Amino acid sequence: MAEAAIKMPVRNEGKAADRPAEWRPFESLRREVDRLFEDFQLGSWRLPFGGGLFDGQPLWRGEVGKAPAVDIVDTDKAYEITAELPGMDESNIDVKFSDGTLTIKGEKRDDKEEKKKGYYLSERRYGAFQRSFGVPDGVDADKIEANFKNGVLTVTLPKTSQAQKSEKKIAIKAA
Repeated sequence: MAEAAIKMPVRNEGKAADRPAEWRPFESLRREVDRLFEDFQLGSWRLPFGGGLFDGQPLWRGEVGKAPAVDIVDTDKAYEITAELPGMDESNIDVKFSDGTLTIKGEKRDDKEEKKKGYYLSERRYGAFQRSFGVPDGVDADKIEANFKNGVLTVTLPKTSQAQKSEKKIAIKAA
């Protein structure tokens, strides 16, 4: 006597729901390395502009939401921040200083329209960015300048005379 086979509904115990939509095998490794650097930065290894050594978004490839890479240089008389902003002009860039924070904002719009026999092409691209930097004490806020030439923005933050004198060379003695 054969028993009749009964079809039972298969329950998926959430295996597919637990998996991310996109498989990223190195994501946990990246998080762990980021955590190591964050732990390392808890000491005195901070940059003068308030961020850690590896903070920020290093590249801007014109994508929406990405910030441009910047160079920060500490000279004897000033801090200089340089950002490459290709394809932009100064009317689309805004630089502000408020409450010890320097903010650089920008917006780029690109419209392309082409009409030829048999087709019509219309493309629009839009991108915006914003970067903020905590400015160290000793910057003369009234003398901050911004210059834009050939797609490169340079912001100069002059140091006060007191901040220029505060550096002291310490001699190293042989033990």
